[in-house]
Amino acid sequence: MRIEREDPRTPDVAGLLGEHLADMFAESPPESVHALDLHALARPEIAFWTARDDTGALLGCGALKHLDDLSGELKSMRTATASRGRGVGAALLARLVEEARHRGYRHLYLETGTQDFFAPARRLYLRSGFEETGPFADYRLDPHSAYFRLDLQPS
Repeated sequence: MRIEREDPRTPDVAGLLGEHLADMFAESPPESVHALDLHALARPEIAFWTARDDTGALLGCGALKHLDDLSGELKSMRTATASRGRGVGAALLARLVEEARHRGYRHLYLETGTQDFFAPARRLYLRSGFEETGPFADYRLDPHSAYFRLDLQPS
């Protein structure tokens, strides 16, 4: 598996992100959907990665958003349906945590849903050392959102 920086507007990535947004709106009320669209994911404060197999097939994606000098936020974590259960999410998460440490962040945050659909993601984050926390940045308390924080040691 190769995990590399990539433009989220690449056609197959855009397709995966379209599925991601569709699922977010299917599972959560519109006011509780915090997923970013392609244009927002291409902004300078966001670094976007993909995971691909040896043939170049897209396995998943994730992004790291700069919040401030000491913290970042995970965005758009998504594993392609056919690739679930193969460690893609864990590999992407490890790469994004590594990048956050490299940047000198002390904290890495994320928001995900509270519905059953999001349970595998919440388990992954808890297994990876994230702890539940309250809203951060511009988020507000929302019964459809779960907030997590990972405290980082500089590399």
